[in-house]
Amino acid sequence: MPVSSSRPLSPPHPPRPARAPRSSGSQRRARTPCPLPTLDGLSPSCVALPPGPWAQVLDFLCERFPQVPRADWVARMQAGRVVDAQGRPVPPERPYAKDLRVWYYRELPDEPPVPGEARIVFQDEWLVVADKPHFLPVIPSGRHVRETLLVRLKKQLGLDTLAPIHRIDRETAGLVVFAIQPATRGAYQRLFEQRLVAKRYEALVHWPPPRPLPAVYRSRLESVFMRSQEVAGEPNSETAIDILAEHGPVAHLALRPHTGRKHQLRAHCCALGVPILHDGIYPALRPEGADDFARPLQLLAQAIAFTDPVTGAPRRFESARTLDAAVARTAATGR
Repeated sequence: MPVSSSRPLSPPHPPRPARAPRSSGSQRRARTPCPLPTLDGLSPSCVALPPGPWAQVLDFLCERFPQVPRADWVARMQAGRVVDAQGRPVPPERPYAKDLRVWYYRELPDEPPVPGEARIVFQDEWLVVADKPHFLPVIPSGRHVRETLLVRLKKQLGLDTLAPIHRIDRETAGLVVFAIQPATRGAYQRLFEQRLVAKRYEALVHWPPPRPLPAVYRSRLESVFMRSQEVAGEPNSETAIDILAEHGPVAHLALRPHTGRKHQLRAHCCALGVPILHDGIYPALRPEGADDFARPLQLLAQAIAFTDPVTGAPRRFESARTLDAAVARTAATGR
């Protein structure tokens, strides 16, 4: 099978004139006064109380967040770590009131540590570009709160307004771009919405394929539980594929997604009969919490390029990370 060379990455469209940023939902939320400070990189969360039968705010919080014991909520409230929009502590006995906004910190007493450190690839007054390790989530979610890229960077850089303008999977390593200024965040996010960003990934996959790989693969992906599944219908996902090298039972691919569907690259590789090495979702779903830090998913967000909507300058960033060459030489043929 022929081996393709890597093509240079450049923005997918000619530069467009910079325009004044417009208000977006994220910007409006950013302007909402927050009565609690960022704590070691962790920003407070907010919940608006809906209509309901609860007698006290405490009762609602216990039902809304059943994973947090009632005694923990009582302790937080007594310590002043749950407040209203005016910054006044909400005690355990406070009566329930519809539309009250309650601010609190997400706290996980037994959060597992994630190994590895993110590297700062670029920083100016508008953007931060980080090169994250495998297994580190981009934002707080589920069983990961402080052990996330966003919280680590806020603490490291002292930038409370930092926010990601796109995301990559927790298991994937590589580049993530963050906006610093709330006023311009929407302009950067629209680059991804309008497909004005060129992205290049690298992957190590099981080899050989059951049939020759296409230069471009398209399919319709729909989200089903934790996975994306191919279904009949008009394609809504597209990935360009280059073969960089072959190592017996493993091949090194360059992948350029034109769309950004959930798990797109992982689902496309699996559908083509070449699942990515150490993928815990495709083709078989690994039990939650079964991370093997010695066997990371062999997928890397290697490069990203776009025309800056604020300055008009071309932007191109590359990850300093590489996929495990030893895996390519010694991986077993079993999937």
